[in-house]
Amino acid sequence: MAHYVDGFVVPVPLDKIDAYQAMAEAAGKIWLEHGALQFVETLADDVKPGKLTSFPQSVQMKEGETVVFSYIVYESREQRDSVNAKVMEDPRLKAMMENGTPPFDPQRMFFGGFKTIVELSRD
Repeated sequence: MAHYVDGFVVPVPLDKIDAYQAMAEAAGKIWLEHGALQFVETLADDVKPGKLTSFPQSVQMKEGETVVFSYIVYESREQRDSVNAKVMEDPRLKAMMENGTPPFDPQRMFFGGFKTIVELSRD
């Protein structure tokens, strides 16, 4: 079954990883509650700057930062649009965004929606 995926890449200061993780765990629960199938946040482990392109270059990574790659899986684009509309209106998410500065630079985050074309699993 083909799914729809929102993918994100964001720079996170090393001293804010714990705060980012806490925010992501709370946000992920909201997405799942509203219908997302899977919510995944990953922290760079083996990610090196490239000669032409790379995850660090894509977000203009600065000294003292790392890169987070995240994705959310949905049944379809239509379901993604419905879930995201509910999430954006959820008062818990609004409170997270309005209460202080997020533990990442949203201006250097990039994201997009993708149709899956191959899905393989051992399940």
